[in-house]
Amino acid sequence: MSVTDQKTMLKSFDETQARRVLELGRETLAIEADAIRALQARLGDDDSFVRAAQLIFACTGRVVVSGMGKSGHVGRKIAATLASTGTPAFFMHPGEAAHGDLGMVTPKDVLIAISNSGESSELLDILPAVKRMGTPVIAMTGKPASRLARLAEVHLNIHVDKEACPLNLAPTTSTTVTLAMGDALAVALLDVRGFREQDFALSHPGGALGRRLLTHVRDVMRSGDAIPAVGPDVPLAKALLEISQKGMGMTAIVDEERRPIGVFTDGDLRRLIERMHDFSNILIRDVMHANPRRVHPDQLAVDAVAVMEEFRINQMLVTDADDRLVGALHIHDLTRAKVI
Repeated sequence: MSVTDQKTMLKSFDETQARRVLELGRETLAIEADAIRALQARLGDDDSFVRAAQLIFACTGRVVVSGMGKSGHVGRKIAATLASTGTPAFFMHPGEAAHGDLGMVTPKDVLIAISNSGESSELLDILPAVKRMGTPVIAMTGKPASRLARLAEVHLNIHVDKEACPLNLAPTTSTTVTLAMGDALAVALLDVRGFREQDFALSHPGGALGRRLLTHVRDVMRSGDAIPAVGPDVPLAKALLEISQKGMGMTAIVDEERRPIGVFTDGDLRRLIERMHDFSNILIRDVMHANPRRVHPDQLAVDAVAVMEEFRINQMLVTDADDRLVGALHIHDLTRAKVI
């Protein structure tokens, strides 16, 4: 179907249909919001939520989440959320579990079995083996009297009065409430474990937060021969050659023990040209900026960014505990590393 055909179809709604579409959209959101509020209201009716959190917190293995169909899709999300917030977890398809994947489950694990009806045959088929193994079971169902609810150590009631589907058939409200229950568990456990931003970053090294909290200056700085550096008594012309060859738009000026005493940048050169034209007798010590900004290699790269932004500079020197030059950092290095 062409884009033109698609646009024609989109325009084919008459006024009545358009109103109905908007009405159903709003109604769906209202039904699902009401169901989550109802879940919130009954969460303290018994101690099941606290007991489920305690079971998972005490677990020395992993949380195994399982469910069929739409419950399985939601289960994958719950397992992923638990895993990314400090609770090791994975999803196990109940059909595959009956044909060998059950070997992934151990007595040290906890199984979260999800079924709105509580009568999913695929889950009920593997439950006897799980129970014989001694693995605790947390059931999420909409029917407290169901077989799955009765067989579990803890039952979390995810009952909804109706699905948002106009036919009251397609899993809509029930899956939303199930997902919300999983999020509630994950967040409660996150807090009990004392999970911090740094912990989150460890499981998200590829994300923006991970890069900010895990990338150190030593990971992105230029080192060795790539560091532009000259002594204080070299002619300005030689210092400019160093700047050109190293491609950082600056050079450090270091003493005999390689401690920075100054810096000279492209910007300094432009300002110098405005004042004089004969550079033949100028030494770098006469035009350098003394006491340049520096960071340490073990600092977070994001800290270096903060200093650069505060003082509006594009380069920084990196020094060790003895204030010896060990690296150089350019704003472009931080951009390439996606720290900023």
